[in-house]
Amino acid sequence: MFADRASIIIRSGKGGDGHVSFRREKYVAAGGPDGGDGGRGGDVIFQVEKGLNTLAAFRHKHKFAAEDGQEGGKRRCHGKDGQDIILKVPEGTVVYDIESGKVIADLSGENQSQVVLKGGRGGKGNMNFATPTMQVPKYAQPGQPSQELEVRLELKVIADVGLVGFPNVGKSTFLSRVSNAQPKIANYHFTTLVPNLGVVDIEGCNGFVIADIPGLIEGASDGAGLGFQFLRHVERTRVMIHVVDAASTEGRDPVDDIYKINNELKTYNADIANRPQVIAANKVDSIYLEEGQEDPIRRLRDEFEPQGVKVFPISAVTGQGVKELLYYVQQQLDQLPKEVVRFEQEFFPELALARENLPYTVEKSEEEERTYIVEGPKIDKMLGYTNLDSEKGFAFFQKFLAEAGILEELEALGIEEGDTVRMYGLAFDYYK
Repeated sequence: MFADRASIIIRSGKGGDGHVSFRREKYVAAGGPDGGDGGRGGDVIFQVEKGLNTLAAFRHKHKFAAEDGQEGGKRRCHGKDGQDIILKVPEGTVVYDIESGKVIADLSGENQSQVVLKGGRGGKGNMNFATPTMQVPKYAQPGQPSQELEVRLELKVIADVGLVGFPNVGKSTFLSRVSNAQPKIANYHFTTLVPNLGVVDIEGCNGFVIADIPGLIEGASDGAGLGFQFLRHVERTRVMIHVVDAASTEGRDPVDDIYKINNELKTYNADIANRPQVIAANKVDSIYLEEGQEDPIRRLRDEFEPQGVKVFPISAVTGQGVKELLYYVQQQLDQLPKEVVRFEQEFFPELALARENLPYTVEKSEEEERTYIVEGPKIDKMLGYTNLDSEKGFAFFQKFLAEAGILEELEALGIEEGDTVRMYGLAFDYYK
């Protein structure tokens, strides 16, 4: 069964606790601390799997967890790191935070794999806390807790061109004629219950991917009918083909249909309605004009071509006018950027964690000049979830310091450029 939405709960692995132990060997009267560090918790990773085209794997299972890190051991033994969990999804899947509705990851284009939740850092064993004045430390650092998040997965198909229109106007017939797709075709509403993709190959051109979106009805953007469930699939398309029944075989007004469809698109996402459009006036083989009756093709052209929307009279059944339409669409695509429409990340789980009501302290060092100490559970957690070795990770950590109000507190204490900020064994130079 086709599934393009799913809600699941994901959890990263907890970091293993550090171990408390002391060296006990024959002829060693007072062995020092030798408790090992805990292992790192596993990450939750979303990865594109070529060949997948639905989210059916998440229909019956709703909880996914990475492995916890193991506790450190005696004799400086490091606990085993927890195993990552890799969730395979089709290309075009967007991961949203359910609570805020914001984008966490868009698995499309170059982004074929993304860590959504990082595992907790393993705690340090007591061997790390020995000092000249404290040679027998009887405590170790606990592992960082796991992160848990409820997310919504949405598949937004990746196609260059979207076919939109009311039910039973001939979209599926058109798709079957111009591409290798074999959609179900019948003369009743909502025949298309899933988005169908087809590859269009035309002589002398690059070709393009076209998507047949299930028929919309008025009010679809507000949840009416079936079509609203598939509006998300036109979000990545670069050109829209409006298919209308020019012969009005069901008594519909093709001009009115275009305006109603555009209104649904605009209500759902204004950006979609502003993309290049072309009208396929279908079923011209069924047009029989009586004396004095207005030509529907002329009416469509008079209405929409002054707005920059070209009208092509076609018959999906006989193939009349189809080639001209396809060449025009290819020209439009050649003039547009070729990048896949991607959704930028808006929600950062690590930053959301930083906003938790956890304590931290910002103090001026009494022992070192021009040095400031920042500590607390919030800082400790963020250091564990952030890769400071990468430029992106370091920039993210700076953003955290600003949003958490830590930079503001440092400035209130009188920090100046070039001063040192220490955080759990790490030292940074401060520059505004």
